[in-house]
Amino acid sequence: MEHIGRYLRDIYFGKKVGQLVFRHNRIQKYLFFQDGQLVYAKTNRQDELLGEILFRLGKLSEEAYNNIEEYIEPMEIIGQVLLKRGLISKDDLTDGLLYQMREITMNVFPVFDGKFRFQEREDLQLEGFDINISIPVLIADGIRRMKYDTNIKNFLSGRTISAKDRGFLLQLTEEEKELLEKVKARSSPSEILKESGLDPEKYWKSLYLFYCLDLIALDEDGSVLEAGKEPAPKPIDKDEEEKVQDVLDFHQRIQGLSFYQILDVSKSASPDDIKKAYFLLARQYHPDLFSREVVAGKKEIIDEVFNQISSAYKTLSEKSKREEYDKQLAEAATSGHKGQEKQAEKKFRQAKTLYNMGRYEEAVSYLEEAVRMDPYKSSYYLLLGMVEGKIPDLHKKAEESFLRAIELEPWSSDGYLGLGLLYKNAGLKIKAVNQFKKVLKFDSSHEAALRELRSLEGKSGKSGIKDLKDIKKLLSLDFNDIKDFFGKKKK
Repeated sequence: MEHIGRYLRDIYFGKKVGQLVFRHNRIQKYLFFQDGQLVYAKTNRQDELLGEILFRLGKLSEEAYNNIEEYIEPMEIIGQVLLKRGLISKDDLTDGLLYQMREITMNVFPVFDGKFRFQEREDLQLEGFDINISIPVLIADGIRRMKYDTNIKNFLSGRTISAKDRGFLLQLTEEEKELLEKVKARSSPSEILKESGLDPEKYWKSLYLFYCLDLIALDEDGSVLEAGKEPAPKPIDKDEEEKVQDVLDFHQRIQGLSFYQILDVSKSASPDDIKKAYFLLARQYHPDLFSREVVAGKKEIIDEVFNQISSAYKTLSEKSKREEYDKQLAEAATSGHKGQEKQAEKKFRQAKTLYNMGRYEEAVSYLEEAVRMDPYKSSYYLLLGMVEGKIPDLHKKAEESFLRAIELEPWSSDGYLGLGLLYKNAGLKIKAVNQFKKVLKFDSSHEAALRELRSLEGKSGKSGIKDLKDIKKLLSLDFNDIKDFFGKKKK
């Protein structure tokens, strides 16, 4: 079972030094540890960025927050820059960092389908702030706060457990202490559950808490990084896995969409059109269509998606509700569209700055906000594709972003060129050639496309460093960074 609790247990009791990398969809986080203690954390999730947190805590003025992109400097965290410029105090920064580290970590606990990788590093240079957070406290608070997930029971059931040292009893509630007293040598978790009379979900969470605090031992206990220690998972139907991924992708897109966009109908759609659209989506996204094994860890998202679909249908299928909703849309469009466009442009400029600094994970976060606020700017998706192409786990997303840029401006060669270069770097020669040929349909003398075609088809000619001069003009980005993104000049 891949879960933050097991990794924190292994790092803390092993007194490890290094960084724990967490990825889930487009979210990336980096937790840094010294001798098993959490000392720093980074994230690309918008609401966990330090500037956002300092503003929410009242440590940063609204004026400074609104101009936060002006304070971004290479090789320095934003907090140090704000401190240096006298915009916050040392205590403000300490409070903000502590709060940020806790939030970044706590928000990982509900996730059971993320990817983790721990990298041992002795060269961490995180001096400057004497800050660390108690890992046992994080574990206890995180497990209690998260919802029960069937992965916990699957991990613990079928094993035998034994009591260990009671070093962290202070972290337990009285009820948890009473449950721990029932654990004897080589006890059966299922038998203890029967004796305890506890709610099963609460019981399995408590047992998992005991394990993560090293209060109990499992018969197959070992490091979370060791293979072969977990019970073999039940095979999952691949088609059903793809359906779940479709729901997760839809969940990402659905944020900020109107009810018409959710149902994928026009504003002039008839009641029959709305009904057909609803039942079509229900056949794809209804929670009852998925088995428990596949839904594990994703039920909340699946329920939320279908609730959004149902709300859209209920509103648009009733004349009075639809008229009121249309009125609200019109008012919001009049009053908020220009302001939202301005905010989107601001996020876009911030992302360009971060991209040129090589801070790609943070740039992705800002660009996702930009396209949510204004989903019809091709240049936003073009830059998003470039940034995502810098992150190995997001190459598929990069392809989708370039395709969206092309969809919005099919007459522009920039999207085709960017997609072709992405395919080329991925070793997809045929796909790359097809995209470069599409560029030539718009401009038969396009130098970059011609060079790339000559290079891929083995003809004479060189692949120069002018690959993205047209995109450079469009985005006004630093040319060397664009060159580095799409590859160095061939010799």
